[in-house]
Parts: sequence; structure tokens; C-alpha cells
Amino acid sequence: MTTFECSNSNNFETFQLRKDQTWEVRANNRRYHTQVKEPFFLCFKTRKYAGNEIKTSKYNVVTFLPRNLFEQFQRVANFYYLLIVILQAVPAITTLPWYTTMIPLTFVLGITAVKDLIDDIARHKSDKEINNRPCDVLVEKSFTIAKWKELQVGDVVCLKKDDFVPADLFLLSSSEPNSLCYVETAEIDGETNLKYRQALSVTHDEVNTVDQLARFDGRIICEKPNCDLHSFTGTLFWKGQEFSLDNEQILLRGCRIRNTEKCYGVVLFAGVDTKIMKNSGRYILKKTRIERLMNRVVFLVLLILAGLSFCLAAGGAAWDEKFGKKAPYLDIESENFSPGYRGFLSFWGYVIILNSILPMSLYVTFELLHVVQSFFINWDIKMYCDERDSPAKARTTTLNEELGQIKYIFSDKTGTLTQNIMTFKKCSIGGRIYGNQFDDVKNAKVVDFSWNTFADEKLKFYDCSLLELIRSGDDPGVHEFFKLLAVCHTVMVEAKDGQLTYQAASPDEEALVTAARNFGYVFLSRTQDTITISELGVQRTYTVLAMLDFNSFRKRMSVILEDSEGKIKLYSKGADAVIYERLCPNCPHKESTQMALDYFAAETLRTLCLAYKEVEESYFKDWNQRHHKASVILQNRGRLLDELYEEIERDLVLIGATAIEDKLQDGVPETIQNLKEADIKIWVLTGDKKETAINIGYSCKLLSDRMVLFDGHDISKALEKLQKSNYMYKDNNIATISGAISNSEQPDLLSCDNKALIITGSFLNKFTRRLKQSKRKKTSCWKLRTVINPKSREEVDCEEEAHERAFVELACLCKSVICCRVTPKQKAMVVQLVKKYKNAITLAIGDGANDVNMLKTAHIGVGISGQEGMQAVLSSDYSLAQFRYLERLLLVHGRWSYLRICKFLRYFLYKTFTFSFVQIWFAFFSGFSGLSVFEKWCISFYKVAYSWLPVLLLGALDQDISDKLITKCPKLYKIGQCNELFNYRIFLITLFHGLLSSVVIFFIPYGAFLDTTGKDGIAVSDYQSLSTTIGTAVVISVNIEVMLEISYWTVPTVLSIIISLALYFCITFLTQSTFLTQLAPDMFQFHGAALNIFKQPYVWLTILLTIAVNFIPSITIRLIWRVFHSKTAGRATYENLNKSQQTSNNKATHFRRGSTQRRSAYAFSQDKGYADLITSGASIRKKRPASGTNTITNTFSQSMPEGETDVVQERF
Repeated sequence: MTTFECSNSNNFETFQLRKDQTWEVRANNRRYHTQVKEPFFLCFKTRKYAGNEIKTSKYNVVTFLPRNLFEQFQRVANFYYLLIVILQAVPAITTLPWYTTMIPLTFVLGITAVKDLIDDIARHKSDKEINNRPCDVLVEKSFTIAKWKELQVGDVVCLKKDDFVPADLFLLSSSEPNSLCYVETAEIDGETNLKYRQALSVTHDEVNTVDQLARFDGRIICEKPNCDLHSFTGTLFWKGQEFSLDNEQILLRGCRIRNTEKCYGVVLFAGVDTKIMKNSGRYILKKTRIERLMNRVVFLVLLILAGLSFCLAAGGAAWDEKFGKKAPYLDIESENFSPGYRGFLSFWGYVIILNSILPMSLYVTFELLHVVQSFFINWDIKMYCDERDSPAKARTTTLNEELGQIKYIFSDKTGTLTQNIMTFKKCSIGGRIYGNQFDDVKNAKVVDFSWNTFADEKLKFYDCSLLELIRSGDDPGVHEFFKLLAVCHTVMVEAKDGQLTYQAASPDEEALVTAARNFGYVFLSRTQDTITISELGVQRTYTVLAMLDFNSFRKRMSVILEDSEGKIKLYSKGADAVIYERLCPNCPHKESTQMALDYFAAETLRTLCLAYKEVEESYFKDWNQRHHKASVILQNRGRLLDELYEEIERDLVLIGATAIEDKLQDGVPETIQNLKEADIKIWVLTGDKKETAINIGYSCKLLSDRMVLFDGHDISKALEKLQKSNYMYKDNNIATISGAISNSEQPDLLSCDNKALIITGSFLNKFTRRLKQSKRKKTSCWKLRTVINPKSREEVDCEEEAHERAFVELACLCKSVICCRVTPKQKAMVVQLVKKYKNAITLAIGDGANDVNMLKTAHIGVGISGQEGMQAVLSSDYSLAQFRYLERLLLVHGRWSYLRICKFLRYFLYKTFTFSFVQIWFAFFSGFSGLSVFEKWCISFYKVAYSWLPVLLLGALDQDISDKLITKCPKLYKIGQCNELFNYRIFLITLFHGLLSSVVIFFIPYGAFLDTTGKDGIAVSDYQSLSTTIGTAVVISVNIEVMLEISYWTVPTVLSIIISLALYFCITFLTQSTFLTQLAPDMFQFHGAALNIFKQPYVWLTILLTIAVNFIPSITIRLIWRVFHSKTAGRATYENLNKSQQTSNNKATHFRRGSTQRRSAYAFSQDKGYADLITSGASIRKKRPASGTNTITNTFSQSMPEGETDVVQERF
């Protein structure tokens, strides 16, 4: 335990802290916070209190070069090339100058470093922009403008309306009554509805002027910096007293001040210690599955290279020992080296000679293809959003092929799937549905609200009959319907420049009040006990007798009003299930409204039922007395109040129902449907409440009425049964988790195939806490147990791993998963669990700062350039304007990129193996001397001219089917998920193919030229003729092989083949010409060889025979592949396309008319509403606008037709 002394003038108090409360903040005391140090490493110490400067970049001037080189040399090939450079620098074994490898290696490393530097500069600019934001900081006795990065713990900060909170602050006071402060937390949890924070009454009363703020010397003892966004525990010591602090007094970094002119706070946590930064996660170096496989393949190739070099070196040593004395012209004995040492030197010499088996051009072309494919994504006009003038952008160029292998998508909800815009679409009044019932928006007529000066010009309602009924006044039910919407809420109103601005606890409430406003029932103002509205130009003020607030258990809200005539009415709105239970017997329009609710549910609209009742004055007085007594009682207050609410909310008369559309992003349902058909599982991770998340799940077709929904309780029961069955993941006793679960006799969760899982952040908290506690308990006994059983620690880890694996497997068995009320860190934790226990590629997509950690954790992060800022985009690998473009990004660009990269790798390895293995066969006939079978100019140009251009265009332009056919047949996407086109099996087939081709290409010309002369008597069986013939056969064979690989012929691909062959013959004739031989005989040694052999028909017949025989294994392999993998190897058949077309045409809606499984979702705030603030007067401004309401109302009244203006005296 730690003891802190709290002193103020003559008082000294002590406070004993828990272990997790070791953070002390002293207001207006920078010196203290800069001096406090804590151990860092060994005897070194660092500042305990961080500054407010943040850093999301990877590098700085000092660390860029070493860290970037360290990351690049994690690629095995780069390390191999560095080894080759070192070997080439040794004169005794080198066969090529060291700079021939060093220059291209430096080029590759430099290009990658420049690309990483450009990306990091963008992060530095973003950090600089945020760190240099201005804010008002109290210095001595006045506020001065300072930058965010200059803030320190303990500073007093002044924030104004619409300012972002620069650090985690303790709220001292505000300009609002009772020091309320309204904040928007969209950057943290994605919710745009307002939340309120309230200062302590003592600081509200005594710390609200500059002098008082300067004299404030309170001490805050609180918990250490942590990632929990929804809780805070601390104590304020000031003036000899202690005051408890909780989350209600804390303003988190990233929040935005709304509806509050000014507020003051003390910095508690700054910079990296703030809660949002604790949730942001660390940078993770991402590598694709193909690149990781390439590293292992490169390692295998290097082992093959080492094995071949050893065999050739051993053969060379044996040949020297046996035949060296018989060949004095080789001058072997003059070196005075032992055969073993000569073999050692030969080994490294062959390593250099055969380094072409892994050419530098492989990685150069690999990186170039990534850049080209990224340009295709950036240039795709079909992923360009006109509204936002925002194209798709590949911010990272090394992950393109991974887009074609996605198995799990983790998506945010607000701003990603939805626009977070609620729109009043339809309603049912007296059993009749109003609004366009057939969604024929093109032919439907929009209601004209131009007669209403209060109309916001945003509502589009397609039923003019409702407005006509309202203005006629013939139906009292319509009047009560909109009157209820105007009075039964907790919305705050402001009058600005003659316009009304509503601030609501949820966008649903704002949508309903705004709808009533457009139809002529305008909420104008409220006081502690009154509410004023305009009913078709008639201004009326009602006395608010009671507000029965909403909470997540009640799922309804009621208000009791008294009009000017003394009549008392109760108005209630809520979920249909709770309202229908409280209707009076024989309530009219009950069945017709229920049918309307089913219809609205089928349209995926969010519904509420509206009802009212008249209350007798005598009964209300009695009820109000009991209500007052219950509200002040100390014990069982909540239960007694609920009973009283239940008593008065009975025998209601049903008015109707509302239907609100939570607007989805364009094309979201269709996109999700196609992604699901591509066997991609979609998980929604959101900070919204459970009801809202489920409703959106139905709207976007992630859920359907045919699905059975399970929650965390079902998961817990399944895990408990697994534990009882002593399931342990160790020694591979059980093949899969699914088998263990099936054996655990869990009927509910596993008997249903079509199921979805809905879990909450609280469940994840309990789950992770239980894991930590069990691990802590077992670890405490570990030291004692390891004496008896050394494997005890391994058993503990396996037991925890089994628990996590079982949870992941249970969740992955579901068709859809929705995680609601989760923090940013929990989002990343869910992604990490799936990455850890499922061999699958994950993608995270989001648009806010609360999604950054998730985007960093997933294999691929996609940022939506939405309304919540650019934090997600800046931390993403790809950016899109809307969610619907994700379909094209994955199914088209992702699949094409994967297909192209795999074809490129297969063909490149084939042509490399074929070329290199020919050298090995020649070594057996050249005394293992290290002589190359090819002319050295052929070796140099083979990589960059003779076979490079076709493989480049193959990897850049090839496609097996068009983009339109891919979207019609999404099942073809599965080839990437299964990693069918490049794996160890494909690598071994390619290796064997290259080996066979090399045998054919070497031994057929060798046998043909064993003892042959031309028709003119000139010998063609010499070394130079054999070398040129084999070189010609190799170049033509690999170019014909790439022709077999190409599926999509274009003019550039045809020209690439022609240019490659033309370059070979032109360069060969040039390098073997008389002119160059005479100019530099040491460099050009094949004098006239090409001119000699290419005029011999025998040579051409040999080349044609070699090429024809070489096709046999190639065609055989392709026939076998087509027979056994025709439907999964990336080629769409007409049968598949026809089935897909029928499926798309016959897609039925997920919702059945008349379904009672889901009728509505009460979509108000998850937390308790603002009723207590309103009725207590805490939220009412002390100074009302001078004449704003009257001015607005008069203007509105003047616009009404004659006879409809009847202004009633205001009662305040």
C-alpha cells in the first residue's frame, strides 16, 4: 500500500490507496509533475507524467536507417543477396564483380526505403497537425494560447464550443447551469448523440472565474492510465475535504464540446497516457501470406542451392583428384592446394555461379507488380465517389494479393455500414399506414413543406394525404400522434439566427421531433416544469407534471402533462412489446397496427408504438404523493419507482406507430450478400447498444428472420460444459474444437445450422477477466508444482489456450457475429483472437479513431473517409469512400491481384529453375570446372530482356474472367481463401517441371551435337554452337510457356512475346558479331557462332524437337489440373455462372410478412435519459433568449392561412 498526504493550509490528511490508484495530480503545479521520475531500465529513470505530444510515426532521423534495414533484412532473399555480395568480394572464389549484385540490391533496398519514408512522412504531418492545434491554457492569472503538445499534467485548460478535448481532463466548471457539459464522442465510440458530463457542485460554486481557477490547488488521486473508456475512479482533496470522482466528471481526449459555450478542466492524463491513445494500439509490420510463404520457399531454394553446390564441388574435387594429372594444360598442380580446399573454394564458386536460381529481378518485379496493381486500384473509376470527390487509394502497396484471400471481415457500424442519419419514413395512425407503401419513389410525390417556415427542408415524405389530413383537423388521432412526438422527449433546443437547433440524446429522438416539426407540431422551448410547442401555428404551453424516463429495462418513456384547461394526459412511446402489454382491453386498431409493425419490420425500419391515456386529477394527486415519497427513500428506491411507473402506465390507448430508417450506406445489403456468397464471414464490432446493432444487422442482411440468435450466456454454458468434460488442448488428443463441442452434449448452440451470435463488451470483459484470474491462480501454484511436474507451466498455457480456442471456434461456427458496446481495445482483441486461432486472413474496416487499433491489428485495414475524421484513413492500408466499394476491392482487384501474383511466381520460378538446372547438367560434362553452358551475355540479358517483359505483363494484366462475371459468381473468390494457386505443392510441381524442362533442353541438343557437321562442312558440335543452340531453345521454350499461362490476351502481351524473341536474336547476333569481337575480344568471345548455326537446318530441327518434347510435361500437367481442379482453379464455367445468375434473380428477402419474431427495436440511448436533468432544472439555462421564441413563432403564425392562427397565452 501507498500513503499520500493531502494538505491544505493547516489541515493534513492521509489517504490510503489501492494498488491500482497510484496517480497523483496537482493542479497548477507543473514543477511537481516534471520532477517526478520512475524506474525505466536498471538504474535509469524516466518521467512518470508524459507530455501531451503524440507520435504515430514509425521512424525519426536517427532510427530510420537501422530500423528500416532491419525490417527489410527480415526478408530471407535480401540477406542472401548480401551474402552473395560478401562472397563476390573474396578474390579466391569470385567469378563475378561484387558490384554486379550490390548495385541492384542497393536499388531494391532504396526503393523500399523511399516508399516507407513517404508513408511515414504522411504520419509525421498528421501528428504535427494534431500536436500544433491551439488551446487556452492558464498561465499564472490569465489564459494564453498554447499548442496541444505543450500541455502538461496539472494544467488548467479552457475549452469552447466545438473544440476537441486535447487531453483527459477533470471537469471543474462550465458556463452551463450546474456546470453541465455536453460532449460528442464520435471519435471514441462512433456515437454522434450527445452525452453530458457534470462538474462537482463544490468546484461549480467556487472555481468558475480566472482568479479562482488560478488559486485552485486541489490534488487528484486516481487510477493509473488505462484503456477503460467507460469507468474512472478517483478522489479530489481540496480545502481539507475529500470528494469522490467518477466518469461523470471526466472529459476524454477526442471528445468534442457541444452545446456548451465554455468549460474548464485540469489535465489528468496527457499524450500516450490518455485513454484513447491507450486504445490505439502499436504499429505492426504487416506481411502477406504469399510473402511469408516466399520467405520459406526462398529458404528451400537456398537449401537446394547449397546441396547442389556441395555435390558439384565434391564432384569437382573428385575429378581433379582422378583426372587432374592427366590434364596438365589445366595447371591444377601449380596451385599447391589440397583437393579438399579446392573443393571448398569450388563450393562457394558454384554458389555464386548458381545464384541465378534466385535472381534479384524476382523481387524487383515483385515490388513493381505491387505498385502497378496499386495504381489500378487508385485509377478505378468504379470505386470513385462523386459526392465526396474521393477515389479509392492503396496507401500500402505490398498487401494487394492478400485482398484476394480474405476470410473474415470485421466492420464498424456507425459511419461504415450506416450514415448515422435517422429519417422519418412511414407511420401508422389509427390502423392506416402513411408513406409510400410500395417504395416507388420515382413516381411518388414528395410532400411540400414550403408552407411551414420551421421545416428543415431535409425530410422527404411520400404521402400527401397525411398532410392534408393534418391541416383539415378532421382526425383527432393524427393531432394526438404528432403532439406526442412534440412533447414526449428529452431533446434540448436552441434558437440561433431565427432557426431552431435540436440536440438529442439519440438521433432517433431528433428524427421524431424533427418530423413533428415539419408537419407543423414544433417543439419551441422548455423550462424545468413546462414545455412549449406550436401546434399548426398555435403556441401552447403545457405543464410537465412528471417525466418517466427511459432506461434499457423499461424500453419506453412517458410524460404526464396538464393543459390550460386542467386536463391531465399521459403520453408514452416505446417498443411495441412493452406498449402492447399495457394497452387497455378492447383497444381499437390493435390488430391493424400490429400488421403495420410487421410491414415496417419487413422493410427493416426501426419502429416505436405511441399511446396515451387521460388521468383523473384525484388519482394523479395520490400517485404523485407516493411518487415523491419513493423518490427520496434511501432503500429500494429504484424498485418502488418502477412499480409506480408500472401502475400509471396501464390501460393505454394506442395511437399508432412510427417507422424510422437508419440510413445505410448505399449498396450495403447487396455488398454484404455478395461477400457472404464468396464465403467471407462478416463480424460487426460496434460501440452502439445491443438493440441498435441487431436492428442494423437485419437492415443490412447480416441477420435474417430464419436465423436463431444466441448471446454470451449461450457461449458461457457451452464453455462450462466443455470444462466439465475435461477438454484440454494438448498432445492433439482431439483433432478439432468442433469435435469436442459436439461431444459435450450442447443441444441448443450446435443443433442449429443457421445461427448468429450477439455478444456484448461486458461479456468480453468477464471472459478475459476470468481467463486472467484463472491464469493468476494457477500461476501462483506453479513454482510448487514444477518441482513435482516440470510440465505444469505448459499445462497452464494449454488450458488457457483451449478456453480461448473453444470460444473462437464457437463464434466462428455462427453465420454472423455482432459484438456491441465494445471498446476500441476489445475490437482489436476480437480480431487478434481470430488471427491467433484461425488460419485465415482478416480485414478490418472502419471510419473513426475508435477503429484505429482494430485496423492495425487485422491483416488488412481499410479506412472509410467518412464524417468522423481522417484518423482511420491515416492508419489504414487502403481507403474507400463507401463500404459498397469493398466488394469490388476484394472480389475484383483482390482476386485479380492474387491470381496474377501466383501466376507470376509460378512462371518466374519455372523459367529460373529451367535456366539454372541446365548449368548443373553441363557441369558433369565440363569436368566440374564451373564453366557456364551459356554465353555470359545471354546470362545477363536473360533476366532483363529475353523473358522479363512477358512475365511482367502476365503479373500486371492477366485475368481469367471479367469483373462483371466475378461479381455474378462470387464463389470463385474461394480459390484465394484456400490458397490453391501458390503453395508448397505448387512449388514442388514447378520445381519438378523446371527440372524436366532442363533435362529436355540440355540433353536433346547435346545428343544431337555429339558428333555432327553441317552441310557446308563447318562443325556445329563445338562448345559455342551448343551454347547458342541451348540458349535459343531455353528462350523460345519459356516464352511459349508464358503463352500457355496467359488467360487474357491484349496487344501489350502479344507485343511482349514478339519483343522478347526479337531482342534475343538481335542481341545474340550483335554480341557474336565480328565488329564487337574485334573491338573487345575478351568480352565478346563467341565470334560468328550465331551466324554459323542459324543457317544450318539441322540446328533448327534440333531446336524445334527440343521445344516440342518440352511441351509434353507442360501440357500433361495442365490437363491434370483442368480435370481435377476445373471448378476451383479460378476458371468460371457456364454452369457456375448460370447457377449464380439464377440465385441472384431468385434472392428472396430475409423478412417474411407477418413475422412476429422481430417487430421493432427501441433505439434510444443505452444509458438513462435526460429526464432527471430536465425536471431538476439542471439543464435549463438561467437566461432564456430575449425574444427568439416569440419572433420565430410570430413569423410562423404569419405564414399560416387565415383562421388557423389562435395564439394562446404562454404560461411560464
